[in-house]
Amino acid sequence: MKKLITTLKNIWSIEELRSKILFTLLLVFIYRIGKYIPLPGINPVTLEALQKNNAQNGILDLINTFAGGAFEQASIFALGVMPYITASIFMQLMTVLVPSFQKMQKEGESGRKKINQITRYLTVVVTFVQAFAYLAYLQQTSGPAIMPGYGSFYFSLTTIVLLTTGTLFVMWLGEKITDKGLGNGTSLIIMVGILGRLPQSVAQELTFRSTRTGDILIFIIEIALFIGIIMGSILLVQGVRKVPVNYAKQIVGNRQFGGARQFLPLKVNSAGVMPIIFAQAIMFVPTLFTMGSKNADLGRMFTDHTNGWYMLIYATVVIGFTFLYTALIFNPKQISDNLKQNNGFIPGVKPGQPTTDYIGTIMDRITFPGAVLLAFVGILPGLIQKLFGMTQGFSMFFGGTSLLIMVGVVLDTLQQIETQLMMRQYDGLMKSGRIQGRQSSSAIQI
Repeated sequence: MKKLITTLKNIWSIEELRSKILFTLLLVFIYRIGKYIPLPGINPVTLEALQKNNAQNGILDLINTFAGGAFEQASIFALGVMPYITASIFMQLMTVLVPSFQKMQKEGESGRKKINQITRYLTVVVTFVQAFAYLAYLQQTSGPAIMPGYGSFYFSLTTIVLLTTGTLFVMWLGEKITDKGLGNGTSLIIMVGILGRLPQSVAQELTFRSTRTGDILIFIIEIALFIGIIMGSILLVQGVRKVPVNYAKQIVGNRQFGGARQFLPLKVNSAGVMPIIFAQAIMFVPTLFTMGSKNADLGRMFTDHTNGWYMLIYATVVIGFTFLYTALIFNPKQISDNLKQNNGFIPGVKPGQPTTDYIGTIMDRITFPGAVLLAFVGILPGLIQKLFGMTQGFSMFFGGTSLLIMVGVVLDTLQQIETQLMMRQYDGLMKSGRIQGRQSSSAIQI
């Protein structure tokens, strides 16, 4: 406890770090206020009553998670940062598949600014399209919540304009946090939205367990299991295979350069949460073709995350997407070329193509267990809910996108705080060693 108090004092004593923390908290507070501002023409009381009967699954539940519950509340931030994430993923794939974007990415800071600007323009287009889709969703599922005094055209126009403006404002908040605050702004906004639902979910689970004698013990076991799963997720996020790299000695004048031995860290889970996001989107597709048809039972299977077949198909899709996304974002040849340019080599492996093949082989070997563990984390909410019979809201924090985002963002933020402390001769946050963030090879931090 004394160590913790001393660390907090050190953090607060650094003026720059204190300013970053206060600035970040201010912008996050503004975002959370916007979540409770409903769209004009929406009756919040009626909408809340309707939402209790409209269970969200698949991609809709993912959007609602990323929006911190604003999606189901029909607020001005209902779409959250999801359009920006979609545009960022698309641009990241373009930098891998399109030569002109690859060239732009290699231009350094100027190229990065160009890509960011294109991403912003693409976000406007994606938001506009998703605003139309959300309007249709509202009219179909929450029609009675729309006040009679609002005409159809006026309601549609104001809804689309405000949703687009709201998303762009949230994107701006995220960029400001990244520039002047602490951590990655977009990731922090998503994490805050997820954590905002945690107290309510825990309270609902405690109320559910309090109805019968002896269930409080089960609730305590669930909390202990939750802590254990978080610790396991930290190992998954931070797990790396260290490949030894030697650098040749160079003598320039009377000074010697190189000759050091370092390690090339290859992440067990380079794909991050992207495979889970893609898998949830893919699992939602069959429901679009089975609604209201004779195959409606098949559609319900693809939205019931406690169904055994759902878990099997979902895990298979996650593993497949993990290999696919890792192949897209990880380039062994580029790493091999960088090592060669810096006079680095892997002991016992010839430079050039043999080094490329060696790195690629190691990456394939560590990606498989990483993909299996990621798939297991993805199906954990349904598995836990089926085994313990807990509420769906609380079970969603036991795995999947929510857990991985929380763990990854917290680690990144703590790493930045620790870096600020170490720069000013203070002790780090941990005695056993420095905190490692995700340090993903992906350009997108989610």
